[in-house]
Amino acid sequence: MDEFKKKYDFKNENGDPVELVVERADRIEGIVKAPPSKSYTHRAILLACLAQGKSRLEDPLYSEDTLATLYACQKLGCEVKKYDTHCLVHGTSGKFKNPGKVLNLQNSGTTLRFLTTMATLAPGRTVLTGDDSLKKRPMQDLLDSLKPLGVEAFSKNDDGLPPIIVKNGFRGGKTKIKGDVSSQYISSILLSAPYAQTHVDLEVVGEFKSRPYVDMTLDIMEKFGVKINHEKENQYHIPNQTYHSQKYTIEGDYSSASYLIAAAAILKGKVTVQNLFSDSKQGDKVILDILKEMGADIKQKTDHVIIKGTGGSVPLHSATSAASLPPGELFTTSLQGTDVDLENTPDLLPTVAALASVAQGTSHIVGVEHARFKETDRVHTMALELSKLGVKLKEKRDGLIISGGAHGGVVKSHGDHRLVMALTLVGLVTGGMRIKDAAAHEVSFPNFPQVMQKLGCPVKIL
Repeated sequence: MDEFKKKYDFKNENGDPVELVVERADRIEGIVKAPPSKSYTHRAILLACLAQGKSRLEDPLYSEDTLATLYACQKLGCEVKKYDTHCLVHGTSGKFKNPGKVLNLQNSGTTLRFLTTMATLAPGRTVLTGDDSLKKRPMQDLLDSLKPLGVEAFSKNDDGLPPIIVKNGFRGGKTKIKGDVSSQYISSILLSAPYAQTHVDLEVVGEFKSRPYVDMTLDIMEKFGVKINHEKENQYHIPNQTYHSQKYTIEGDYSSASYLIAAAAILKGKVTVQNLFSDSKQGDKVILDILKEMGADIKQKTDHVIIKGTGGSVPLHSATSAASLPPGELFTTSLQGTDVDLENTPDLLPTVAALASVAQGTSHIVGVEHARFKETDRVHTMALELSKLGVKLKEKRDGLIISGGAHGGVVKSHGDHRLVMALTLVGLVTGGMRIKDAAAHEVSFPNFPQVMQKLGCPVKIL
């Protein structure tokens, strides 16, 4: 973990929190590669560790969150060799060792949820914890659903929050889990189910939110040689079986790429984003449809996306040129407001909220109450920070109503990687943007500022 702490301490060379300064842009151009999928990288590392044999994972994402998964797997006895373009994983055949001490998962909620079930395969007791933010992530629904499967896992402080203590033993059997809190609970049980002592029957009850993330889990489980019976709606039957080692390439991440695609759509110029596949299981590829609805010119090819921007900053209430406007003037773009339900793709909330804040007219974003349980309460933190930029909005229980028009200002990331990148989009239209605690982007898109600079975006790290 020393390497982890050294690389991801979120401070500049003077020991101060990193800030990102964003100025107004008119045009961006270029060809860039989408960062590898964070969701698929997590899953690939974990399944390769559970598998029998040696797996080669091509183009994995090395970010704060995925490194938390990688280092935790090493502590559980899995040999992982990390190279620039790939990593080699020697599987354990589902036989972990006791980590010997508390596993600090930093700020990775995905790692916490997935390892809560997987840690049952380690002898003795495993303690899972993380930073202050992670210790606020709810876990009780997952813990309750594991009990009927013979799993003894509980909150150390009996409050449903980390630290989580997991004891050895995964009997299997039947259980139910609510589908409206976190799809990661569902994926957690599914990923480890093949190594239960007997079969696992999992039923998702109630409203099933973020289903595409579960589809991604099923997809990669099958790629690693496991068969799942899913003939009945919201019911999964997983027999006892073994994952097999694979050579597996991580595809590009539509969620992280949404900031590149959105930047191209709100400005002028032509941008090609590579490594985005048209047949991807990722629900976040719906960002292409959302932007088309808002008036963007986007073409989806087999393995890349082309965006032709015709926008740029437009003063909301003035015909004066943008360069001569006084501070505080509100700006929009040529994009039009939209109504969108993000129930299945809550990670797009910051991107779409940022777009709505610089679009003409009013946008209604609904279906994202579960986004309140991410790294931050994203419904509230986006509303709070956008309001600092003069955006007229209303925070609802499950979403936001946003009227386009924003100016520059000083905002905070609240330690949330997606807020950093979403607020950068607003800054490209308004100029004069300073984002505090901006290094949180390392969680999912470590070279985000550099990629934006490559496209010609005036962003600067302080």
